[in-house]
Amino acid sequence: MASSANVHCTNAPGKQISYANNSSLQKKVQLKTRPFLEDTIKDMLSKMVPVPCIKVADLGCASGPNTFFPACEIVGIVTRICGEAHSESPELQVFLNDLPQNDFNTVFKSVPSFNGRPCFIAGVAGSFYQRLFPSNSIHFVHSSYCLHWLSKVPEGVKNNKGNIHIGKSSPPNVSKAYSEQFRNDFSKFLRFRYEEMISGGRMLLTFIGRSITDPASKDYCTTWDLLTKSLLDLVAEGLVCKSEVDSFNVPYYYPCKEEVREFIEKNGSFILDKLESFEMNWDFEDDICNENFIFEKSKSGQNVANCIRAITESMIASHFGKTIIDDLYSRFAQHVGEHLSSEKTKYATIVVSMTKK
Repeated sequence: MASSANVHCTNAPGKQISYANNSSLQKKVQLKTRPFLEDTIKDMLSKMVPVPCIKVADLGCASGPNTFFPACEIVGIVTRICGEAHSESPELQVFLNDLPQNDFNTVFKSVPSFNGRPCFIAGVAGSFYQRLFPSNSIHFVHSSYCLHWLSKVPEGVKNNKGNIHIGKSSPPNVSKAYSEQFRNDFSKFLRFRYEEMISGGRMLLTFIGRSITDPASKDYCTTWDLLTKSLLDLVAEGLVCKSEVDSFNVPYYYPCKEEVREFIEKNGSFILDKLESFEMNWDFEDDICNENFIFEKSKSGQNVANCIRAITESMIASHFGKTIIDDLYSRFAQHVGEHLSSEKTKYATIVVSMTKK
């Protein structure tokens, strides 16, 4: 079977549980980070020599209702700021990037009008852990909820038996291998963006992190622990081989703020303008603004399971086969519901704003 590292695609609209219909959490994150986006764009424009066209790269755009949210926001922010300054608004060219497996057909069928404002959309297929654009060409780079995906499963984690990620029973070398893989990937990401961006260009990154330094901490591992538990349920029933679980690890890493700061400072190519974090409830409906929310463990469990399924089904099916999918995520929903009924759990989200030196 194919390696999970080669199947980083979200579920297309034709899937039973599509990413387009199960990305409300990601939308809430984008809304939460809008002030960071506005501040970054405003500061960039105040220090940038006026140009006829601003080039923006949105990395990891996926396909669905969130795809054009950053582009629309950036167009609106630029237009408003230029209007307030009584200056002509530049044209914008937005490059939407994701892996070749992404459903770009759906993306281009849903390009918005941007209310008649000058904005030109182009697709760029490829990993953001490689070069994507010409040298010194991009003014602003944006990425939301993507950089916690690694380029591959780390080397040297074959002894991570009974886990699909860093777990409480994982040997010490496993968390070290994951951290090193993130360091290598993030270093590549920064190096390539440095080559592609103009001097003084800005970058705003948002990704899932962890709130404490211990990579085996509860806030970090629980999602994958519960998915592992669901797989082991199927092992106990003879529906999945134990060896298949032992040989499967997800290419995913939640860094802590201290790691992110250290890696950026060691890279030395960018000025770190902001590094902040906030928390999001697992269940997107469980929001302080949602006055009608009443906790129901089955519904919350299903909400979270659908969200996770939309981004993990392809790699799970690639390794274990498609026949277990419905049963696996049904059990996962039950385990998540039980967990949330005893403990409200949150995702720690890290926001980083940088300027190219």
